[in-house]
Amino acid sequence: MVTVTSSKQTPLYDLHLQLGAKMTTFAGYQMPVQYKSGIIHEHLHCRSQAGFFDISHMGQCRVSGEHAAEALEKLTPGGIVDLKPGAQKYTVLTNAEGGVIDDIIVTLNASGLSLIVNAGCKDKDFAYLRSHLPADCLFEALSDLALFALQGPGAVAVMAKFSAEAGGLKFMQACATEIAGSVCHISRSGYSGEDGFEISLPQADAERIARLLLAEDGVEPIGLGARDTLRLEAGLCLYGHELKETITPIEAGLQWIFKKGHRDFPGAEKILAQWQNGAERVRVGLLVDGRIPVREGCEIVHHEQQVGTVTSGSFSPTLNRPVAMALLDRRFAEQGKVLTALVRNSAIPVTVTSLPFVPHRYLRK
Repeated sequence: MVTVTSSKQTPLYDLHLQLGAKMTTFAGYQMPVQYKSGIIHEHLHCRSQAGFFDISHMGQCRVSGEHAAEALEKLTPGGIVDLKPGAQKYTVLTNAEGGVIDDIIVTLNASGLSLIVNAGCKDKDFAYLRSHLPADCLFEALSDLALFALQGPGAVAVMAKFSAEAGGLKFMQACATEIAGSVCHISRSGYSGEDGFEISLPQADAERIARLLLAEDGVEPIGLGARDTLRLEAGLCLYGHELKETITPIEAGLQWIFKKGHRDFPGAEKILAQWQNGAERVRVGLLVDGRIPVREGCEIVHHEQQVGTVTSGSFSPTLNRPVAMALLDRRFAEQGKVLTALVRNSAIPVTVTSLPFVPHRYLRK
C-alpha cells in the first residue's frame, strides 16, 4: 500500500491562485514561485517600490521563563541576554561539530523570546529546542500564526498608514500593534536587503490583512523566485546552501553575530579556533563573465585544481549579469582574483568580489 502525502497550504493559498501565481512545493508547502509579471519584474518592483511576500511557511515559536535568555544563549554564539525589550537578533543554532543547525531571528517581547526559524528546519529545530532547553523554560510552537513581509523603499509609507508605531521602528526593532483591528507583532527586518517589515498575525486574519496591504498603491505580490534573487544580491545566506550542519558560522562569514567572550555554546572550540586563526574556506561573492548563470554545485577551479564550490548562483536583475556565492579555499579568496567555474562543458571566468552585490538599505539610525 502506497501512502500519498500532500503538501501543506498557507492561509493565503486561495489568494495566490486568484492572483495568478505559479505554485510549487517548497519545504512541504504549496508556495508561489512567481506571479503573472514574472520574476525579473517582481524583483525590480521590490527594489523600487514595495513587495508583499507570504512567508507563513516559516516556523514561529516562543521560549519563556525567568532564565529563557540565558538558556537560549547557551545554544547560540550569544547576545541573547543582552537583548532589550522590542529588540531582535539574527543568530544561529550550532551543533557539537561547529556546524549550523539553522539560522534564526530572536525577538524579546512581553511574552518571552519569539523565534522565527526556516521552514525546512522547523521540525528538527523545535525538537532540538525542546530537548536542549532546561525544564524551567516553556517552549511553545506558534502554529496558529501567519507571517508576511513587506519589503522595498515604499514599505514604510504603507506600514505607517496602518500603524504609526510600526512605521517608526528602526532596523531590527519590533512592536506589538494592530492593523485594521488585527493584533500583530511587526518588526523592521527582512530578507531582501531593502528596508521593510515582517508581520506576524493570527491565521484567521491573514487573508483580510493581505488584501488590505496588496490594495495599497505600489504594493505587488512577490514569489519565491524573486525572494531568492533579492537575497542573493544582498549577499544573505540561505540555509541548505551557505549554511549547513557541515559549514561553520565562520566559514559562512558570520563573525559579526558573535558575542565577545562567549565560549559556552555547542562547537565553540572549533568555531572560536577558526575565528582566531582563520577558516580554511570562506564565503565569497563571484561576478560571472558572460550571460550563463553559474549555479549551486558548480566547481570553482584554478589551473584545473578545484578550489571551491558554488553555493548559490543566479542572474542579478539589478546588475543585469549573473552572480554567485561560493565557499572558496581562502588562499584564492582575495578580491579581484580570477578563477574558473565549470558549467557543463563550459569554463566560465569568475572574479572574486566583496558582498553584498547590491548595497543594503536598512534604516539603522
